[in-house]
Amino acid sequence: MGSGEWAEEQQGWPEGSRPASTYRSADAAGGSVSRWPGDGSGNDSGASGGDSERPRGRRRGRGDAEPVPPRDEAELAREICLRQLAVRPRTRAELAGALTKRGISEEIAHQVLDRYDEVGIIDDAAFARAWVTSRHQGRGLARRALANELRQRGVDRDIATEALGQLDETAEEETARALVERKLRSARGTPEAVFRRMVGMLARKGYPPGVAIRAVKDALAAQSAEAAEFAEYIDPDALAEAETELDRPGRADE
Repeated sequence: MGSGEWAEEQQGWPEGSRPASTYRSADAAGGSVSRWPGDGSGNDSGASGGDSERPRGRRRGRGDAEPVPPRDEAELAREICLRQLAVRPRTRAELAGALTKRGISEEIAHQVLDRYDEVGIIDDAAFARAWVTSRHQGRGLARRALANELRQRGVDRDIATEALGQLDETAEEETARALVERKLRSARGTPEAVFRRMVGMLARKGYPPGVAIRAVKDALAAQSAEAAEFAEYIDPDALAEAETELDRPGRADE
């Protein structure tokens, strides 16, 4: 369509009522007419057969929005740490691992964690003491199992040793005996089978062979006449026989 024809076509429409489906191409060197995509005509291509063309100078959608500036890395690191600490107390090593997984640089992680150390938000010694008390009283874990858990959480060996000093042999023996007495209330089977299960249970909680066998022997002796008779035949030689079962890996909180 020539420029004259274009002008005549436009004159036939009342002011402001020309269909929005047509417009003159911004680069109409050849006088072509394009159609706006989705004009209901069923044809989204221009009269020249090419792809649809949006008018220059018009913007739609997200192009008008201002770009979002990137978040400060230190701010993000602090947010990650606080979310972790909201669940439960964490060691420095645990928080460092969480920051690494989220892509925080080592330099920024050190800065944030050092600051948390200064203000007391991170305190591995306090964490270890609380962990030992809670897990021993709540799960009946002995020092060996507790030492392993603290090591897995990145607590320094010296700090862990100091925290484990809260538990002595007397405390372990009392806890072991209480665990066995509670389990015996629902235990089924021959005294020998019960003995092996109880010793294995204590072993998985970190109790040494001597403590475990003495605790089970004493508890069986007080349970029934049959169990007491079996307990009389348990001697220190049983320690060597039970070594294999005692050292079997298992769930510490069973």
